[in-house]
Formats: sequence, structure tokens, C-alpha cells
Amino acid sequence: QETRSIEESTDESEEDESEEEPKLKYERLSNGVTEILQKDAASCMTVHEKFLALGTHYGKVYLLDVQGNITQKFDVSPVKINQISLDESGEHIGVCSEDGKVQVFGLYSTEEFHETFDCPIKIVAVHPHFVRSHFKQFVTGGKKLLLYERGWMNRWKPSVLHEGEGNIRNVKWRGHLIAWANNMGVKILDMISKQRITNVPRDDISLRPDMYPCSLCWKDNLTLIIGWGNSVKICSVKERHASEMRDLPNRYVEIVFQFDTEFYISGLAPLCDQLVILSYVKEISEKTEVECCARPRLDIVQPLPESCEEISSDALTVRGFQENECRDYHLEYSEGESLFYIISPRDVVVAKERDQDDHIDWLLEKKKYEEALMAAEISQKTIKKHKILDIGLAYINHLLEKGEYDLAARKCQKILGKNTELWEFEVYKFKEIGQLKAISRYLPRRDPVLKPLIYEMVLHEFLESDYEGFATLIKEWPGDLYNNTVIVQAVVDHLKKDPQNRTLLRTLAELYTYDQRYGKALEIYLTLRHKDVFQLIHKHNLFSSIRDKIVLLMDFDSEKAVDMLLDNEDKISIDRVVEELENRPELQHVYLHKLFKRDHHKGQRYHEKQISLYAEYDRPNLLPFLRDSTHCPLEKALEICQQRNFVEETVYLLSRMGNSRSALKMIMEELQDVDKAIEFAKEQDDGELWEDLILYSIDKPPFITGLLNNIGTHVDPILLIHRIKEGMEIPNLRDSLVKILQDYNLQILLREGCKKILVADSLSLLKKMHRTQMKGVLVDEENICESCLSPVLPSDASKSFNVVVFHCRHMFHKECLPVSNTASSVQFCNICSAKHRGPGSAILEMKK
Repeated sequence: QETRSIEESTDESEEDESEEEPKLKYERLSNGVTEILQKDAASCMTVHEKFLALGTHYGKVYLLDVQGNITQKFDVSPVKINQISLDESGEHIGVCSEDGKVQVFGLYSTEEFHETFDCPIKIVAVHPHFVRSHFKQFVTGGKKLLLYERGWMNRWKPSVLHEGEGNIRNVKWRGHLIAWANNMGVKILDMISKQRITNVPRDDISLRPDMYPCSLCWKDNLTLIIGWGNSVKICSVKERHASEMRDLPNRYVEIVFQFDTEFYISGLAPLCDQLVILSYVKEISEKTEVECCARPRLDIVQPLPESCEEISSDALTVRGFQENECRDYHLEYSEGESLFYIISPRDVVVAKERDQDDHIDWLLEKKKYEEALMAAEISQKTIKKHKILDIGLAYINHLLEKGEYDLAARKCQKILGKNTELWEFEVYKFKEIGQLKAISRYLPRRDPVLKPLIYEMVLHEFLESDYEGFATLIKEWPGDLYNNTVIVQAVVDHLKKDPQNRTLLRTLAELYTYDQRYGKALEIYLTLRHKDVFQLIHKHNLFSSIRDKIVLLMDFDSEKAVDMLLDNEDKISIDRVVEELENRPELQHVYLHKLFKRDHHKGQRYHEKQISLYAEYDRPNLLPFLRDSTHCPLEKALEICQQRNFVEETVYLLSRMGNSRSALKMIMEELQDVDKAIEFAKEQDDGELWEDLILYSIDKPPFITGLLNNIGTHVDPILLIHRIKEGMEIPNLRDSLVKILQDYNLQILLREGCKKILVADSLSLLKKMHRTQMKGVLVDEENICESCLSPVLPSDASKSFNVVVFHCRHMFHKECLPVSNTASSVQFCNICSAKHRGPGSAILEMKK
């Protein structure tokens, strides 16, 4: 089949600039049609969903398949075939010709009707259900519209449906409605009631009806589309309400849309809710300035109540269009497939709705690759011509041509997917144009993994021109993507030229880490003072490698280093760390101080050393250390503190060594701080120390004031006041005396309060004890005499007996109690008296 594009714009420049996608695509119907039209000319055609029927000017009727191949041929007449009609089944055909012949016959049966009229027959239409026996009807039109019905004895009976208004030009039969056109207008006949239900007059009576024939088309069983001249009417057949009937037909026609077109109408067909219009065009020749025939147009329009909206418009280059008239063009359509056939004497063109493949073709032609790729992905199950991968590769090439390298590289991820061969091919393409950097970020790193050579090639590209980019890739890419040894050697070679380059050194350390050469990596990290050095040590357990690098670690970050060393004492001993830091006492102190904070006893052997270290580098923590440590030699500590004149520390050590008087003397003489001296005396709680303090302060009025303000609760103030010399001026003496009196009053109040509480509690407890003792005591068989240890109650209850029960809950037979020697009759429990306990003590024991 010859298939080449027919669509051409009336203006070539407009076609180049237009970005609107066409709605239809076009192909010439070739094969047998080409052979027919080389010797003959097409006069009419009708379309069935299974085949085509083509009539020619030489009186031939050809049955064709949808590709245009001839399946059957009928010689009907020596002159032009005017119309061909098929029933819905495609089994019966009606043909009429210019010499008046009419034939209706079965394609697969012997059923046949022949009639020759004395005038040209322009139209013929068989009943849509002609295959059924009770619908054997057809109409013909010349000067009259005749209905033929097969009756009794298989005879055909004609009846006149209409006459007197000129030749019948067109007829269309749908369901029970027949529409036909004559010189005056269009009529519709209801075959059920045999009534004519409307007459739609012709608008432009100036046009010759034989040159500009009427086009009729049924959209459905109740909607007729009329095109005549440049006018289009869409008519709807409706049922009349019973109250409006009277003598009128039970149906009527309403024109729902009406509009004019720019050109003359040669044919029309429905397309969903739109219309396809074949137009005959005339234009003025630029050379001769004479009106001539132009290429016909196929327009898709959206009908509106009084106008229309043009959706698309295509000019068709059909063979011999320069010689054709409006009546030479016809438009037929296949309802089920949205196929439109444009028939002209020398050509038959098929218009089809564009499918997704056509849409993608157009997008690719316009270089809209991204839209084409998206359309292909959405319709991947329905497209037949295109492959998503091919479109994607074309898109990548297009982006590379435009210089959009980063976008092209990013699209590779989506388009190439897991196809390693394509990935490698595209990488080499990027290399050829010097854009390996652009694709580096998007190379797959797992599933799939490319050949190591690909990754090495990219790394070498960065190493030559971008150290930072190279370092980023090394950090992001897994170490198994490339040959680590090759890359390490390349970095080492570059470091020979620039040995202090921190970026290369850091990257080399990472490469050594990937290669499990942790020692070398650690050396570089320490040299660079890199923050990841501690993480590296922990992650790979490199403690054996840092035994001689402790000073470097401490210099880099002493806090982290000390924490790490203390957390891993089992791997690097305390002794080893102290030994390594021997020449760096300030670092040694940091380590030992942190160790002491964690555990006061672990580093006890170094406590003597720590005294000097604290005195040198951290005096604020010396006193807390002396207080908390139980292992430091006090004499050594005192010697160091006295040498450095550390008064507070010396005071503490003197007091701890039992020399409180010397300590107090140092506070008074060295510090001149009475408050501290008083606080010290309070801590020691030694009367002699208070006496020394008073004696030292007696001739120092400020000290006396301090003592008066503070010793009221520890020492009797009278002792101090009696020793104050008469006439000595003491600052704030009045306030101090008032405070002493207030403190004394407070003490008296506290004593009275305590006394009241004590009396109240004693009374409460006495009452409670009295209530308890007044309660009855249960005596049963389980109780025994505390003296003879036999049951208190006798086995024979009829015998009289005497039992003595004390408040302490001890029980005795009366005869078992010793006779009291005193004149008093009061008896006491022998057991409790022996233990010097009071009454009720047994109850307390039981409660405990």
C-alpha cells in the first residue's frame, strides 16, 4: 500500500511556524484504486465496515477491501455511476447510473432487481435492513422519488413519494426516516406513518443545485446534518406532544445548530460532537489574476447555536484538483473506526484520527522530546510504532546537541535504567565531548554496577582538573566500584607535585581506609588534624596503632582523646598514657584530672605527682583534689602549698593533719578573714579553738564585731563581752548586741516551743497507754503460766482457779507468784521487773 502524507498547509511559511498538532492523518488509497483511476475516474463511493464500493465514470462498480485491493467488479452501465447504496449487513447493493439504469442485487445471493428509466437516475437507497424479508424496500430518484416494495409473488411495486420540485439530488435512509434533497430544499419522510414531517428550504437559491449539490448525513437515528452551498444545518427529529397533534404529523423537526462556512460544502460527517466538513475552495491566481480551483480543505469544527469554532483545517493535495468542481468531491465515513474517505475523480484519500503513535511522531518532529517521552510512558501498552528507550536515547542526543549536558546526564538515570551496555555507551559519548563531569553524579552505584574502568575514567578526569570534585566522588562512591590501588597511585603521583594539598591528603586517607590500610590513613588524619580521626580509631579498633601517637591526639583534641583513652583502658593502659605524656605535663594533668574525676582510686599511684600538676596548671581544682583524695601524701602536699604560699590549701592540710591552731592562726594572720576563721572554728567545734580565736581578736575591733555577730549560738557571748576593754571603740557594737539579744530570745522561744511540744506529746502518749491498759485481755488455752509454764486455764473448767494478768501481758497462776515482802498489796511482773522494763513493754515486743 502506498502511504504518503497528503496534509499540506495553504501557506508553507505558516506550516513551518505552526505549533498546533493536526487532528487527522492522511493516506492515499492505493493498490487496486491506483490501477482503476489510471484508466477511469471515480464518480461515487460508499463505505461499509467490511469493504468499500467504488463507482466510476465508465459505469463500473468495484468492491474493494480497506487497503484498496479489488475483490469484485461489476459492469453495470457504459456511463457514469451516480450512486451506490448498501444495507447495514453489507449483503445487498443498489446502483443507479446516468443512463437510467437501476440495479438492486445480493452480493451473496441470486436476488436481483433491474429497471431502466427514461431519465437519468441520480440516487438510490436500499432499506438499512434490506436483508430481512419484510424490509425489501428501496427508493430511487430522478424527476420523482419512487419507493419500491416487494409484494405478492415477489413482484416489485413502485409508489411515488414526491415529485414536482425538480430532480432528486441526494437521499439518505436511516431507520424509519428518509431524507432527500431536490431543487427546492430537503424533506424528511416518516416511513411508519408515511407522512412527510418537514421541509427545510434551500438558503442560497442562486447556486445551481447540479453544480453545488446538497450533502446529507445522519449522525444518529434522529439527527440529520445538512450542508448546502456554504450553509450547515443540524436538525433534530422530535416527537410531537399529543395535545398538539390535531392534523399534524406525530413528529416534527427542530434546527438546533445553523451556521455558514467560508467555502462551499462538498461533504460532511460527524466526529463525536464535532463535524468534519469537506470544502471546495476557489482562489485568485497570482499570475493570471483569474479565479481557479484550489486544493480542497478538510475542516473539523465545533458547532455552536449560531456559529462554529474551527478546531483544525487541512488543505489536501489530491490529484487533478485544478480541474475539479464542487460536485466532483464526496465525503464518506465509516462510523465504527472514525475513517473519512475523500473521493475525487482521480484520487481517494483516507483521513484517520491520529493515534498516540502519530502524536509522538509529531512531538519528535517538533523536537519536543520530553513530551514525547512522557506520552510514550503513559501509553506504553497501546503504542506499536515507538519504543520508550528509542525516544529516550533520541532525547539524550538532542540535549547533548543543545549543550544541556547536566540535564542530559540526569535523564540518563531514568531512560537507561539498569542497562549497563547503554550506560557505558553513553559515558563514552560524554567523554568524547569532554563532559564526564556532568554525568559523574548520576552514574549508577549499585544495581547495576558498571565496569571499574568507567568509574576510574571519571575519577581521573576530576583528578586532573578538580580536586574538590574528586574528593566528593571518593566520599560518595563505594570503594568497590573501582580499582583502589590504581586510584591511590594516581593520587600519590599528584601529591609529589603538591605534597601539602590538604584535599588530596584527606582523599588519600579515605582511599587507605577503603583499602584497610588504617595505619597510613591514621597518620594522614593526625597530620591534617581531621575530625574523623577518633571515629576511624573506634570503627576499626586502631588502638595498637596510636600507642606512640597519644601526644598528637591530645594536641588535636584533648577532650575527645582523654575520653577515648579512658574508655579503652584495657587496650591502652594508664601507665602507658602517663609515660607517653611525660614530656607534656600540661597534657598529663588533663588526662590524670579526668581519670581522678571518674574514679578517685584508679590513678592513686600518681596522686603525689598530681599535687604538683594541679599547683602548676589548675590551682582551682587543687583544694577539691586534696579533699577527695585519700592517697596523696599530706606532708608533700603541705610542702608544695607552703612553697607556693597557697593559704587556703595550707589551712586545709594543717587542719587535716590535726594542727588546727596553726591553721586558725594562718587564717587570722595571712587571710585576715574573721568570717573564715569563725567558719573554721565552727567546723572544728573545739572550745580551745574558740578561746584562741577570742584571744587573738580581743584587741582588734573589726574582729570583735565579727565574733559578736556569729558566735551567739556556739559560745556564750558573755565570755567575749567580759574581755572587751573599757573605752574600746567597736564598729556597729549596738547592732551586734541587738543581734545577740535577738539570738538569745530566739533560743528561749525555741526552748519553750520544744518544751510545749514535748509536754503535749508526753500527755498524748500517756493517755494512749492508759486506754490500752484499760482494755480487756484475752485468756485462752494457748496461754501459759510464765512461772510453771503450764496452761493458765485448768483442764477441768468446773474447778475454781485464780489467774493474775499483768499489763505487760505476762500471765501467772496466783499460787505461782512469790509472796510480796512489802506491806503494799501491789504486785509486779517478775519477768519485766527482772529486765527493768516498764508495763506494756511486752506489747511493744509483740508489735516489733
